[in-house]
Amino acid sequence: MLGVWRELCGLVLPVACAGCGRPRSDLCAACEAALHGTPPRRVRPSPRPPGLPPVHAAAPYENAVRGVLLAHKERGALGLARALGRALAGGVRAGTGRSGGPGPLLLVPVPSARSATAARGHDPVRRIAMAAAQDLRRTGLPARTVPVLRQRRAVADQSGLGARQRRVNLAGALELVAGGERLIRHGAVILVDDLLTTGSTLAEAARAVDEGLGRDRMPAGRPVCRAAVVAASPSAFEINRN
Repeated sequence: MLGVWRELCGLVLPVACAGCGRPRSDLCAACEAALHGTPPRRVRPSPRPPGLPPVHAAAPYENAVRGVLLAHKERGALGLARALGRALAGGVRAGTGRSGGPGPLLLVPVPSARSATAARGHDPVRRIAMAAAQDLRRTGLPARTVPVLRQRRAVADQSGLGARQRRVNLAGALELVAGGERLIRHGAVILVDDLLTTGSTLAEAARAVDEGLGRDRMPAGRPVCRAAVVAASPSAFEINRN
């Protein structure tokens, strides 16, 4: 109900750009260019957590991009999901190739805690993933959102935690839902999230997918899935340049 109220408010109240505050537009041309204006790139956090799959990001998490993500995630600017989904779809294409490969593209969103979803009134990553799947289908790529991951234990708030603390906090926290392995066994699994910082969340999601599919005995270093995010920390882009 909260999500419906927010969408109705967005139709009748004056809007300002989520990225810079410019009036009369929820996303101005300059901020849209910051989100979509450069090709998505491979990103690598440092230190790189064990098990992190290849990740592509659309933009650095700074300035306008940071404002847009926070407006959608924390302030309920749900109309931004389409623009964010388009950016995420670009990351998916960059990581899989424009043809996508054999089978459908299965976008697996990283789950939020139930308490966080209830407090926000929506699940931001899942909403962006659905918009990305629509964008991919419009360009001829078979894609669908498959929310098969869930938290099997509570985790602490990640804000303020370093890379090592985040790995410890998330270790073993995710699992596939019952029957989830059947939904992702045939297709290209793409883990999706709104933001990459240390990479610990995506590494844990990849572990849960590997374990659920019975691939824990695969040779070390062989990715079972790939990942895409809307934004990544600027340092992950800097490292990628070297």
